[in-house]
Amino acid sequence: MARVWWQRKGLHICLSVAAAAGLLGFAPGAAATPKIDGERQQWHDVTLSFAGPATSETADPNPFRDYRLNVTFTKGQKSYVVPGYFAADGNAAETSATQGNVWRVHFVPDEVGTWSYKVSFRTGKDVAVSLDAGAGAATAFDGESGSLQIAASDKRGRDNRGQGMLQYVGKHFLRYAGSGKYFAMAGTQSPENFLAYFEFDNTKDYRGEKGFATPDQLHHYAPHVKDWKPGDPTWQGGKGKGIIGALNYLAGKGMNSFYTVTLNNYGDAMDTNPWTGYDEHTRYDVSKLAQWEIVFSHMDRLGMQVMLITQEEEGEQTLGKMTPERKIYYRELIARFAHHHGIIWDLDEEMDRFRYFTTKDIEDISNYIKAVDPYKHPIQYVQWKAELIADDKTYGRLLGFPNFDATALQHDPENTHSETIKWLDKSAAAGHPWLVHLIEMNPGVRTDIEDPGHDRVRKLAIWGHYMAGGTGTMFFFTDPIGDLNVEDFRTRDQLFDQIHYAHDFVTRYLPFEATRHDDALTPLANDYVLAKPGEAYAVYLPDGGTTTLDLSGATGRFEVKWYNPRAGGALRDGSVRTIEGGGLRTLGQAPNDTAKDWAVLIRRAGNR
Repeated sequence: MARVWWQRKGLHICLSVAAAAGLLGFAPGAAATPKIDGERQQWHDVTLSFAGPATSETADPNPFRDYRLNVTFTKGQKSYVVPGYFAADGNAAETSATQGNVWRVHFVPDEVGTWSYKVSFRTGKDVAVSLDAGAGAATAFDGESGSLQIAASDKRGRDNRGQGMLQYVGKHFLRYAGSGKYFAMAGTQSPENFLAYFEFDNTKDYRGEKGFATPDQLHHYAPHVKDWKPGDPTWQGGKGKGIIGALNYLAGKGMNSFYTVTLNNYGDAMDTNPWTGYDEHTRYDVSKLAQWEIVFSHMDRLGMQVMLITQEEEGEQTLGKMTPERKIYYRELIARFAHHHGIIWDLDEEMDRFRYFTTKDIEDISNYIKAVDPYKHPIQYVQWKAELIADDKTYGRLLGFPNFDATALQHDPENTHSETIKWLDKSAAAGHPWLVHLIEMNPGVRTDIEDPGHDRVRKLAIWGHYMAGGTGTMFFFTDPIGDLNVEDFRTRDQLFDQIHYAHDFVTRYLPFEATRHDDALTPLANDYVLAKPGEAYAVYLPDGGTTTLDLSGATGRFEVKWYNPRAGGALRDGSVRTIEGGGLRTLGQAPNDTAKDWAVLIRRAGNR
């Protein structure tokens, strides 16, 4: 009789496959019938778990390389081929199991009603990396089929499950497929090794083993345990409160995006990878990844986007180019995490610094990811300082390429506004408008104690980016509490306020997805202007004072309101309350502190 072994905290258990299936909720003798978890609602994660071949993380055939689970979900003319994965005992986040017979797929239905599904389960040498539907040989529950009845979502507010997938729709902003709302990013890039968390299974700092004189620096996020709330997720008897609490804090500050590497072997920290061992490039740690899944699911509930940085430039040769190891890596990430609503696949941190990857390499990788990802999440890479590299050596080589969708800029603050404008305009002119994110302001943001108010960051980077029409901002932290040693996000509490105030102004008061930078509408050299001509205009005055706005192309009456970028709050009246279109008009003075920075909103009277 076939048997399967489980390992839990040092205890080894041997069961027949039939008995194991019964423990997991599968009916003995009906192993091909999937166990279905999750709320069967539109935009929710509906999880199908199949009882199949018993195997382990270290077995041969390799369950990550030599098996391939794809499930095709169909409703009317819509069809999604969703990749699946080996899930050990199906509860590995809790049991730390390395072995089992559960094979799993996550599906996010985008319509209510009846969806049908059909299973392809194949085995053979390297079948996992093949895009050929007929590769390998059919095995186990291949060919099984069924249906799902999907109801409307009952979620509201920021919860992504009530709004749908964030999708690239040919504009400079993502749009929720359900609510139709556009999304502007606000978040943090530090710590880049966010997933190097001490309560994730098999997570360690390898720098000591690899010859670096660096102590263990895994994250604990102890100051954020108090931000964990009853009802929030944990695993294994209360683990995870620090990392979940950290996300709660950030969401409470108005942040809606996060950046984390999924692989930094040979990089800055050498403490994050998805594998069973540092160099086990085709052996995935099922329980660790199941615990990551808990964290990413909480991000969905908080309405947060997550940028997954799939490698660092220091270790970008670890997996070669389009090798089986690299393809398996992307497939595993997609199968396990693509169902999350706000995923952005980032190919590399500073991919253009040493240019190991050619333009064709980048295109090949992007094409492969888009072919495997059923939800077609956007693809980007983090640019090294563009001030030091010619355009045709960075993003310029990808202009117009249909499977590359976003930039992740690094800049000195004084270049943020102009560089954001450059890539917005160049990508639009090439016919495939990019999301243009500011990811890292050099040399980084210091603590609130060292830089109260973050005036230079606010004026040049935060407002400089948003007022160019950029897609959103996040920031890198510099010493003494720098990127890799961030434990308490409250060290930048004021920074998050500054980001939130700018984000709130742009997204609350402007039709931001329809505006465009138009600095020439005022005579000042250092102010920023966003405009939807004839309807709404915004002017940011970094040094206060006043200016004039060219409304020669507009008619009718416009109201003039002032917004405090240093403190946020409501719109306020200045010395001029209304102006008429048809010429050059003076905006007047701010309500107070006229020598400090202000934002001015000019919108057609009666529009709210």
